[in-house]
Amino acid sequence: MPLPDLEGDMRFFRRLLITVAVVLLLVVLWRLLHLLMLILGAVLLAVLLIALARPLSRWLGISGNWALALSVAIVIALIAGGVWLFGAEISAQASALFDVLPQSWQALEDRLIQTSVGRQMMARLGGELLSLAGVIGDVSRVVLSISSAITDVFIIVVGGIYMAAQPDLYRRGLLALLPHGRRALGEETLAEMGLALRRWLVAKLIAMIIIGVLSIVGLSVIGVPSAMALGLFAGLAEFVPLVGPVIAAIPALLVAGGESFEMAMWTLALYIVVQQLESNIITPLVQQHAISLPPALTLFAVIAAGLLFGPIGVLFSGPLTVLAFVAGRLLYVRETLGSEAHVPVQADKDASPLP
Repeated sequence: MPLPDLEGDMRFFRRLLITVAVVLLLVVLWRLLHLLMLILGAVLLAVLLIALARPLSRWLGISGNWALALSVAIVIALIAGGVWLFGAEISAQASALFDVLPQSWQALEDRLIQTSVGRQMMARLGGELLSLAGVIGDVSRVVLSISSAITDVFIIVVGGIYMAAQPDLYRRGLLALLPHGRRALGEETLAEMGLALRRWLVAKLIAMIIIGVLSIVGLSVIGVPSAMALGLFAGLAEFVPLVGPVIAAIPALLVAGGESFEMAMWTLALYIVVQQLESNIITPLVQQHAISLPPALTLFAVIAAGLLFGPIGVLFSGPLTVLAFVAGRLLYVRETLGSEAHVPVQADKDASPLP
């Protein structure tokens, strides 16, 4: 009578357990997608604080902890100063913007109905236009979204400060999950991803500030109501690659269209000019030492992030693309395929003026 193959059974049982564990892990991660996005937001804040703390430590000759505390204080002071200087005006304009958007939409519909082309457009879009107007006027949904966003921001801020205070602790924790033979590669990948993310974030913040200022000035010159609130929204929307500027133009065009057709055309021209400046001058200048992503890759990454993670995925599609791009070049192209993989940030680590 043949003896049972206990060793073979144990191998099969071990592989089965590993397969079940991987499947359960993927299910848990899928259920925690929103939490993963919050963690990514905390990582971005930690990267920003560290990027500010390092030059402060060098210039002032203080320890890293004191430099980090000073960078947190500077960020808080800038936000508080902005709220003190412009908070009341922005709040009033944002409130007026929520009030005027439904009225502007109705005025735009009335103008479209007066022309044959407009009537055809209304007939084709009909229900979608009405549903959009309903969404704009749904105050309860907006309030609920704002309260949820405030909670998310609080979690991101607290988590980001903790991560910035002890970055090595979390880095060592991640590396401890890898086999000993792969930890050197893991450490290199984390370092390259951190460098790429830091330079992308600094470049993006500079572009956001420039776009916001240009939009506020341009809308004010045109005479569009709530120019400061619309310009601030344009600057914030710049964080989302490619899609953000298009989204930022919609409320401005609605408000301007409610005033007059000429103002709407001037507003459209302004956003086109600003977008061309951003694409051809601002972004190439601020990202010349940062990671540069192909536009087509960025576009499809935004769509993929939106399908996988929803609206918060679209918001964080930029950093997600940067991380995936660097990891893919190092871990797949170089390590798996054995091909030469050049990560754009590797060649200029010391030459770049960005932190």
